[in-house]
Amino acid sequence: MIAIINGPNLNMLGKRDPKVYGSTTFEDFLPEAEYLVSDLSDGQETLEYYQSNSEGDIVSQIQKLAFDPFCRGIVINPGAYAHYSYAIHDAVEMSPVPVIVVHISNIHAREEFRHKDVVVSAAKGTICGLGLTGYLLAIRSLLSRP
Repeated sequence: MIAIINGPNLNMLGKRDPKVYGSTTFEDFLPEAEYLVSDLSDGQETLEYYQSNSEGDIVSQIQKLAFDPFCRGIVINPGAYAHYSYAIHDAVEMSPVPVIVVHISNIHAREEFRHKDVVVSAAKGTICGLGLTGYLLAIRSLLSRP
């Protein structure tokens, strides 16, 4: 299983600032991600999706997935929590499964407060600025690991 965890306001994709985040909802995008997981794993893997606007719920979900014997990796977009949540950083850091951070927009080309991501230093990698394609690239990376 590959897991995607989305943080605050990502449930508003398609409505929130389409110039920055695009006009596709995450629910409309999910079938493409599910198909990729199934295709790359010859139907052996599934995709689990979780979204929360609550920091504690995100930490609990990371902890649950990190020690799930069927979880091969986590793709996380912490949203605004990326810029200050050491709780999410610590949950990612203790995860024995690889975690890849994805940002839909290029956080380095936006407001100054968005330039720093405290979560990414605990992750295996990061992808930013490629829109929803970043999730697909992260999935490819996780499924290419032995």
